[in-house]
Amino acid sequence: MDKYAIGFWGCYFGAAGLMLAGSVFAYLRSLRRIAVNAAASAVASTFFVVAFLGGLPISDAATLDRFLAHVAAVVSALLAYLLFSILGILRSPAAQQRAVALLAAMAAVVIALGWALGPQQSLALSLGAAALLGFIALALSLRTALRGDRLAWVAVSGVLFMLVAILGLSWMALDRAHVPWQAHAVTALAGTAYLATMASVLWIRYSYLIELNRAMAHGPSYDPVTRMRSNSETSNMVNAAFQDYRNQPAPLGVIVVSIANLYVLEKLYGLAAVNHALFVCAGRLRRTVPAHLEMGRLGEDGFLVLMRNCHHSGDLIHLARRIQATLSRMVVLNTSLVEAGTAGGQQTRWAAEAGIGVLRVSKTDARASSAVGLGRGMSRAALSYPSRIAWYDETSGEIVDMPVVAA
Repeated sequence: MDKYAIGFWGCYFGAAGLMLAGSVFAYLRSLRRIAVNAAASAVASTFFVVAFLGGLPISDAATLDRFLAHVAAVVSALLAYLLFSILGILRSPAAQQRAVALLAAMAAVVIALGWALGPQQSLALSLGAAALLGFIALALSLRTALRGDRLAWVAVSGVLFMLVAILGLSWMALDRAHVPWQAHAVTALAGTAYLATMASVLWIRYSYLIELNRAMAHGPSYDPVTRMRSNSETSNMVNAAFQDYRNQPAPLGVIVVSIANLYVLEKLYGLAAVNHALFVCAGRLRRTVPAHLEMGRLGEDGFLVLMRNCHHSGDLIHLARRIQATLSRMVVLNTSLVEAGTAGGQQTRWAAEAGIGVLRVSKTDARASSAVGLGRGMSRAALSYPSRIAWYDETSGEIVDMPVVAA
């Protein structure tokens, strides 16, 4: 293969790797539907490409053509099902079962008919069936888009890219020795664009489920600005944790974050800028804190992180340092609702002045209100410390500044 072709296909495989990594991240965040669909699209498409580029250890040409015919039939049916699911066509279980049955039957018929033909004719038949499914998907995407679903137009472009990629890969499989590097370049770029569009459709189509899950979990106590537990729900979370702690003692780690300069920000730029700052800080906090820890909003300018079974204080301190470093990074805030979401307009650079109070609760008579109050006071006192992190030593009863660690 020409070196230019290798470079373009490297771009495709890099995009597929990123999509697969994103699906793993989504799975860890409990977004299993997004993760499974994204991973299936990435793996199936990549296997299709590898097979048709001759990357399989099959030396016999006839055997390879037979195998590629099977790959084309099965993978095209799988990708068609995933696309129909993304478009919202398969909402009911009955529709899903019918789609699975029809696509599986089509793939089986194409494979069976292929065995009555020669190896290359069998491959051509499977590729024709794959192209037919692509045109059916294109027609359904267009119908959905014309009915007012603007996201379906992205799917339309994705299907067009997929058809271009299938055409190029078909040429490579049927006449591998006479394909110029320009055809490889176009095919690789089309495949990369297909993955990008499908990833964007998947994320946009199901991103509302993230908000819906949080709203269902917290109900009216859900805070739309920070997308976390509200103050009342955070209080319920802490009380429940301390109740479990009294029933079955296991050390609790408490991290309280206070942001000191929100009041000044509001006086200078108004409430919209404060809401943007809280939105950014909460998002950074969610990305920093491991998924198994509990957290919520605390007061008007703070957050609380709760670590159950905190047997090692080092993990708690390390997390506090990561939180402080993350929250203190500079951010560009919109200071006007009119200009929100635009690159220009009334904007200002701002960095949170975050103080963090850290304590580990291991005494049997500890109370939730006292622990949270102590952490709140420590977080405010930490604003005067070089490290901006205050640690409560239960043994000595002293509050100490944590040593500054070089980045």
